[in-house]
Amino acid sequence: MERESFEDNEVAEVLNKYFVSIKVDREERPDLDQLYLSFCQIFTGQAGWPLTVFLTPEKKPFFAGTYFPKKNRAGMLGLLDLLKQIAQLWLKEKEKLIMSGETLTKMLYEEYLEKNGDEMSPEFVKQAYQQLVSRFDPLYGGFGGAPKFPTAHRLTFLLHYYYEQGMNEALFMVEKTLKQLYKGGIFDHLGFGFSRYATDRKWLVPHFEKMLYDNALLAIAYLEAYQVTGRELYRKVVKKIFTYLFREMTAPEGGFYSAIDADSEGEEGKYYLWTPRQVKKVLGDKRGREFCHVYGLAEKGNFAGSNILNLLSAAETELEEIEREFEVEREKLYQARQKRVPPFKDNKILTAWNGLMIAALAKAGRVLGDKTYLAAAEKAFAFFKQNLVNKEGRLLARYRHDEAAIPAYLDDYAFMVWALLELYIATYHQAYLKEALNLNQKMLCLFSNTTQTSLYLTGEDSEKLIVRPREIEDGALPAGNSVAILNLLKLGNLSRDEQLIRQAEKLFTSSIINDYPLGSTFLLQAYLYAQNASTLVIVEGEKEMIGKAMLAFLRQTFLPFTAISYYKKGEQSIYSALDQKTTAYFCKDKTCLPPLQELNEFKKIVGIWGKR
Repeated sequence: MERESFEDNEVAEVLNKYFVSIKVDREERPDLDQLYLSFCQIFTGQAGWPLTVFLTPEKKPFFAGTYFPKKNRAGMLGLLDLLKQIAQLWLKEKEKLIMSGETLTKMLYEEYLEKNGDEMSPEFVKQAYQQLVSRFDPLYGGFGGAPKFPTAHRLTFLLHYYYEQGMNEALFMVEKTLKQLYKGGIFDHLGFGFSRYATDRKWLVPHFEKMLYDNALLAIAYLEAYQVTGRELYRKVVKKIFTYLFREMTAPEGGFYSAIDADSEGEEGKYYLWTPRQVKKVLGDKRGREFCHVYGLAEKGNFAGSNILNLLSAAETELEEIEREFEVEREKLYQARQKRVPPFKDNKILTAWNGLMIAALAKAGRVLGDKTYLAAAEKAFAFFKQNLVNKEGRLLARYRHDEAAIPAYLDDYAFMVWALLELYIATYHQAYLKEALNLNQKMLCLFSNTTQTSLYLTGEDSEKLIVRPREIEDGALPAGNSVAILNLLKLGNLSRDEQLIRQAEKLFTSSIINDYPLGSTFLLQAYLYAQNASTLVIVEGEKEMIGKAMLAFLRQTFLPFTAISYYKKGEQSIYSALDQKTTAYFCKDKTCLPPLQELNEFKKIVGIWGKR
C-alpha cells in the first residue's frame, strides 16, 4: 500500500484534505499494533497487515480493514472511494460514527478483560503436543500447510517435552523441521540466515525478509537440538546464523539491527536469485553446472523465471560433503552477490529483540565453548545499558541514530531478563544475576496491577490508550507474560526466593489457554519447568580443575529444568566446598542428594536426576 497509495499524489491529496494521517511502525509501537489489530478482528472477523484503521479524534476506532487497492478492483473497495465515503459520513452522520466508536471500544475493552479459566495442568501440555502431532508435515517438517513459519518456540517446547516424557516422536518432529529448514530456500545458502517464512509447503520459496528475532530464536532451537543429539549439522547452522548476524545486522556500537527487507530494486527476492548463466559466469562452465545441479538451479527457474538456491534434493548424508566440496564456490558467489543492489536494512535497534539475540549468543558461548559469542553478548548488553536505560533507570524500547525513545514494553523487560539469565549461566558472574533480579522487580512494578493477575503490555507510566492491552498467546515471538513466568521460576530457584516462585504460580492461573493450548507453547514450556525444577550448586575448592570439568560436562548436557549456580573460590554462598574440595549439591522438591565431589559420580547423578 505504501508504493501503491501512500506515495501517490492523488491519494495523498484526499488524505491531507479530510484526515490526520498517521503511519505507525508496529515494531516501535506493539501496543498500538495489538490494540487496533484486535479491533480489526472484532470488526471484520479477520486481521493482518497492512492494517488500516479509522479513529475519532478521541482515538476510538469505528472502521478497520487490511489491504485496500488504490482503486476499486475485482470486487475490492478501493482506498480512494473508501476515504471519500468516510469523509462524507463524518460530515453528514458524525454522531453515528462517534457512537459506533464508543460501542466498539467497549467491545474491545471486554476483549481484554481477564476471564476465569482452569488452572494449569499436564492435560494442557498433552493437548498442545497432540495439536502439534496432528499438524505436523512428515515429508517436509513444520506444522500445517503454506505459508509455513519456523516458530522456533514450538520446537523448543517439543525438545523440553521430549526430555520430560522420552517421546521419540517429539524429537523426530523437531529434527525433521530443523533439517528441512536448513535445506530449503528459506535459508540463505550464500550469505546465511533465515527468512521470516516460506510461502510453500517445502520451505523452498521464502518471503525474503530477514528478522533479527527469527534468527535469534532459531539459533536457540538449533543449540538445544545440538545438546540433545550431538549432531554436527546443528552446530554448523548456529555458526552460520551468527556469521550472518555479525556480518549484516551488527551495529558498530554493539547492538543489532532489526530486519532486512525482502525487496531490492523494487522486486521481491531479486538480490538472492540466480540463473544458471549467472552462476556459470562466476564459477566457470563445468563447476557452474555441478553447482546448479546440487543447489537446485534450472533453466526454467523455480521462482519467477530465476532460482532460489536450495538443497531440498540432497540426502541428509550428503550435506556434510556438499558443505565441504562447494565452500569456495559459495564464497565466490557471495562476493559476486555483494556487487548487487542490496535490500533496505532497518537499522533501528529494539530492546526486546536484542534481548533475544544476547540470550542466543550467551547460550552459544556456553554450549559451543566459543568465547567470541560470549564477548559479543556482553558487548551488546553493555551497549544496551549505556544507551537504552534513561536517568531514572527506565528501559527504552528503540535506539536509532544516537537517539533512544519510547518507554519499554513488557517484552523488552522480560526478554532482557532472559538475556541476563543466559549471561549468568554462561559466566557465573554474580553481577548478572543481581541485574536480572533488579530488572525483574522493576518489571513487576511497572506492568502488574492489583485487579489483574497477568502482566500488561504497557507500563503504568506509558501513554494512556483507550484500553490497556495484555498479551497472553504466543505469536511470531513468545508472549511476554510467558517469558516473564519462566524468568520468575528460574530466578526464584537461583536466588532461593520462594516469593518469586509464588508470583510465577499466580501468573500461571491467569493464562487462559483452554481453547487453544498450541497458542501458548512457551507458557507450557514454563509449566514443564515448574513441574520438574531442580537446582545444582557447585562450590569451587582448591583444585578448580574439577569444577571446570563439571562445567564442561554441563555445557554439553541438555538440562532444561535445572537452575545451575557456580561459586568460585572466595565467593559467598550458603553452601561450602567440603574439605576444600570442589563440591556439587543437587536438590529437587526441597530434597538434596549427598554432596558430590567425584567427577564420574557427578556425571551419573546429573544424567539421572536432571531428568526426573
